[in-house]
Amino acid sequence: MRILHFYKTYYPDTVGGVEQVINQLCRGCKTLGIESQVLTISSDVSQPKLLIDGYWVHRAKLDFRIASTDFSVAAIRQFARLAAAADIVHYHYPWPFMDMVHFMVRAKKPTVVTYHSDIVRQKLLLKLYSPLQHRFLSSVDRIVATSPNYLATSPVLQRYRSKTTVIPYGLDKRSYPQPSAQVLGKWRQRLGERFFLFVGILRYYKGLHILLDAVQGTDYPVVIVGAGPVEKELKAQAQRLGLKNVVFLGALPEEDKVALQQLCYAVVFPSHLRAEAFGISLLEGAVYGKPMISSEIGTGTSYINIHGETGLVVPPSDPEAFRAAMRYLWEHPDVARNMGKRAEARYWALFTADKMAAEYAELYRAMLA
Repeated sequence: MRILHFYKTYYPDTVGGVEQVINQLCRGCKTLGIESQVLTISSDVSQPKLLIDGYWVHRAKLDFRIASTDFSVAAIRQFARLAAAADIVHYHYPWPFMDMVHFMVRAKKPTVVTYHSDIVRQKLLLKLYSPLQHRFLSSVDRIVATSPNYLATSPVLQRYRSKTTVIPYGLDKRSYPQPSAQVLGKWRQRLGERFFLFVGILRYYKGLHILLDAVQGTDYPVVIVGAGPVEKELKAQAQRLGLKNVVFLGALPEEDKVALQQLCYAVVFPSHLRAEAFGISLLEGAVYGKPMISSEIGTGTSYINIHGETGLVVPPSDPEAFRAAMRYLWEHPDVARNMGKRAEARYWALFTADKMAAEYAELYRAMLA
């Protein structure tokens, strides 16, 4: 069986949650006898075809970008060629250009869409895009939501509930590097072993400004790993609030990130908008047995983190509630430790890459049948 994945950006250009999930899916399906290829758009086509983890990634030249949507004439031709050789086309939504290509090429192959997120920010453009959006979603054979929470709260998915199934994201713990004793020692000496950790791209919907407000006037150590568009504003806010207990580490190699995930006391994830559809770095906290604090935004974050069981879930955009949750975990280490154990058990039960790949393989086979 041959699967063609189509997504707007991919390794090595970008390293985000969706890219990581596609990678885990391609690797997991390979062990089940399923051949995967990825078609994406890139501004760097010096290597138009890359072999990554045993599967091919095809890169079409980026021509222009409008409202965060990439367009590529070459991608249309490449999609037609690759789709003709595939058994199933697997789209990754949202990406309006992808919808256009779907209708321009009309590949006549079974089609599935993983619905990663509603369109949240561009409300005016969404009104213009809506007819194409619904024509596209109506035309595909199957839709996959990434959590029951998102399926229940997305007005768009509710229109297609009859052909939508839920397959949560999965991670393969074996694919993460094991930090050396030297790396662990370096971070243990610098940060200790009792700190709150955030890992992720610093974007507007991550709610880190809420986290900074929450720790004002406290001495809870907070470590923020990652870079991104709002990094300068966050550092300026931390300086304005006089936060001596917050450390910005920037982007780090994978080994260092894993070391910090192993060392930290708990994971904080203050995302406050539905643009945070799942929360891969929140799930990584569960992988390493850490209690979590997140906000209730009606998405996969509250499928990963169950309030009172694997951590605490607070109202969004509420620094006082977030501070109270941090205080509770900090002052109740036995409770925090047990929450972390239950978080890891939930990961093994629901969120492994093997489970995700097996459920997609079952869906693929049903579509071909």
